[in-house]
Amino acid sequence: MSTAVADHPNPDSVSTTVMETVNGSHQFTIKGYSLAKGMGPGRYVKSGVFSIAGYDWVVYFYPDGKKPEDNSAYVSLFVSLESDSSDIRALFELKLMDQSGKGRHKVHSHFDGTLEGGPRPHTLKSKCSMWGYKRFLRRTVLEASDYLKDDCLVINCTVGVVRARLEGPKQFGVAPPPSDMRQGLKDLLDSEVGCDIAFQVGDETYKAHKLILAARSTVFRAQFYGPIGSNNVERIVIEDIEPSIFKAMLSFIYTDVLPDLHKITGSASVSSLTNMIQHLLAAADLYDIERLKVLCEVFLCENLNVDNVATTLALAEQHHLVELKAFCLKFVISPGNLRAVMKSEGFKHLNRSCPSMLSELLLSTVAGGDKSSTSGQASKKRSSCSSVLAYETSAARQLRRRT
Repeated sequence: MSTAVADHPNPDSVSTTVMETVNGSHQFTIKGYSLAKGMGPGRYVKSGVFSIAGYDWVVYFYPDGKKPEDNSAYVSLFVSLESDSSDIRALFELKLMDQSGKGRHKVHSHFDGTLEGGPRPHTLKSKCSMWGYKRFLRRTVLEASDYLKDDCLVINCTVGVVRARLEGPKQFGVAPPPSDMRQGLKDLLDSEVGCDIAFQVGDETYKAHKLILAARSTVFRAQFYGPIGSNNVERIVIEDIEPSIFKAMLSFIYTDVLPDLHKITGSASVSSLTNMIQHLLAAADLYDIERLKVLCEVFLCENLNVDNVATTLALAEQHHLVELKAFCLKFVISPGNLRAVMKSEGFKHLNRSCPSMLSELLLSTVAGGDKSSTSGQASKKRSSCSSVLAYETSAARQLRRRT
C-alpha cells in the first residue's frame, strides 16, 4: 500500500544555495592631475594592486582617453582583473568623488542596474580583462567641476564578485543572535539607569557609571578607585572641555566607536570636523583613552591640508604625539606646501603656542634640502628655508618687544 506524499511536507533537513557577491572597495587618489594631461590617448595612470574576494584588481585612468578617435575629449576609467583566472563574474562601480561635500558624485555602476529586478554581472574572461568606460566624462566638464580640487582626483572602485554559497544541509535549530553589547551599553548611558556620577560641563550635565569609566580610562580609575581617589564623589565639574567634546568622549567610552561627528557639529565641512577631532584627541590624551587617541590621529592624517596642518602640528607637539608630529612635518616641507602653510591662520597659532617648532621646522626643511637630487629642487628648498628663517627672526623681534 502506497503512502501519499503531502503537498507541503515538513522536512527533516534543508539546504539552500545562495547566489551572492563578495564586495570590497578601493580608493584611488591622483595628485597632480594637470601633469598627467597630455600623455596621449591609450596612456594611463594606474592604482596599486588591491585584493577583493581573493582576486587582484587595478584601476586604470586615461587622462587623454583610451582611444585616439576621441581626440582626448574624454577621460577613460577602467577596472582590470590582474589575477590568472578566467570567467569571473562580478558587479562593478566606478565613482568619481565630488570633493565639495555635496555628494554629487559621478557614478557608473552595475549594482544599480536591473535585469528582471536584479543586478546584471559582467564576465571577465581572463587576466587583464577590463570593465569601464571609454567616455567616462568629458574632460572639459571634469576640469570645471568639483570632482577636481587642488589638482587632485579621488576615485572609488567597488567590486562585487559573484559566488554560490551552499547553506546546509542542516537540522533545524536555534541560531545565536549577533552581539548587541555595544548597543546595550549605549542604551544604558542614554537612559541614565544606574548612573552614579554626574559631570557638570558648562551648562550641560552628563551622567555615567563609575565602573564603566574606570574600565576604559586609567585616569577615571585612579580618580574613583585609586589610593588618593574617592568612590564617594557624586559630581565633578569639568572646566577645560567643551560639552559637545565631553559628550562625544563619553559615547566612545561606552561604544568603542566614534559618534556621528556630522550630527554633533551640524556641518559636513572638513574644517569643522577637523577642529572637533583635534579637541577630542586632546580630551582622549587627558583621560588616557588610547584607542580614541589613535582613531583621532588617523582622521587628522587622512584629512591634513595646508589650512589645518599648523594647528595639528601644534597639537602633536603639546601632547607628545610623535607619529602625528612627524607626519605633519613631512607634509609641511613637501614642495609647494610650506609657503601656503606660512600664510595660514594656523601658522600664527603655531608661532604663538609652540615657538620652538619654528626652529625644528627650519631643521627639517634644511634636512629635506640636503636630500634634493637636482639644483632646481635645492633652490626651492633654500627659498623655503629663507622664508622660515625670516619668519622666525620676525617672531623673535616681536617677542622681545613684548618683554
